[in-house]
Amino acid sequence: MPITRLSLTDFRSYTDEVITPGRGFVVLTGENGAGKTNVLEAISLLAPGRGLRSAALSEIARRGGPGGFGIGARFDQVELGTGTLADARERRIVRINGATASAAALGEWVSLIWLTPAQDRLFSESAGARRRFLDRLVLALDPTHAHDSARYEAAMRQRNRLLADERPDGDWLTALEAAMAMHGAAISRRRVALVAALTARLSDAPAGSFARAGLLLDGFGSTEGFAKDLAQGRARDAAAGRTLTGPQRQDLVVTHLDKAIDAVSSSTGEQKALLIGIILAHAELVAEAQQRRPVLLLDEVAAHLDPVRRLALFDRLAVGGNQVWLTGTEVGPFDGIERSATWLTVTTGRIADGQRGVR
Repeated sequence: MPITRLSLTDFRSYTDEVITPGRGFVVLTGENGAGKTNVLEAISLLAPGRGLRSAALSEIARRGGPGGFGIGARFDQVELGTGTLADARERRIVRINGATASAAALGEWVSLIWLTPAQDRLFSESAGARRRFLDRLVLALDPTHAHDSARYEAAMRQRNRLLADERPDGDWLTALEAAMAMHGAAISRRRVALVAALTARLSDAPAGSFARAGLLLDGFGSTEGFAKDLAQGRARDAAAGRTLTGPQRQDLVVTHLDKAIDAVSSSTGEQKALLIGIILAHAELVAEAQQRRPVLLLDEVAAHLDPVRRLALFDRLAVGGNQVWLTGTEVGPFDGIERSATWLTVTTGRIADGQRGVR
């Protein structure tokens, strides 16, 4: 399901731009701050969630514009659109083939997977950052994951507030804990299944240019009896001011299989290679499960990769058959990509044709 046309209206640095990319590689080059990542962010907003920057909708509209923004994309079988109105900047509008729809419904039509420079710090960041990364991977396979995550978080927040009362309503707590148990079990089950599938695929891969990652989900085990555990832990959680058990305590532990060391102890280049390996294995899982290849958004992916690893990455992406959007400040690092790719030059607020395919 490649994008065949992308339009941006009053989005970030763009007033009105249209791109008509090909099916394979789409390479955007330009100076830092020119707006390359803005294009990838626009595409990422065509999936459920808040996009690759997790920005508030009111921050996305072009400065000096009318206040709202619009993103439209044509795929082989569907046209998707999203944006806001000037008088409702935090109310997202979604349309599928012209009909109003929910943001969650976008996941039924397209799968998007992205990798950004901010994720290079994933292994040294907090467990929360790794959970969010894992949940985005789960969401690409199962759009209902967003519903369970939102319901779980809402019930947990209500429970935490209620526990702060001097005499909390026991029946209400029981109802909230039942909701947390139901949605928490679904969240944990999907995470466990994805980690197992990725682990199997990565461990079976031959050693090569990309370090093989070992994955382990740590911190919250069986969901059996979760509601009972919550009820028994009310006093403890009230004293702590937060819920101390549940899927919100899980962590994704990553190791370098070939060196038998933690990912955080690996070199910067090895960490990048580990992360890319996880993303590529996940893209293969999505393609098999949904019978459609995800669109890959790889922002500054060549950074920290030596020439050998860069060429290996481009070769693997070419074999995969996905539409792959790549950004970089120079054309040189992309020498391993065939000239038939869509080459675009980005300057502030404008996108020009490199070799093919714009406007």
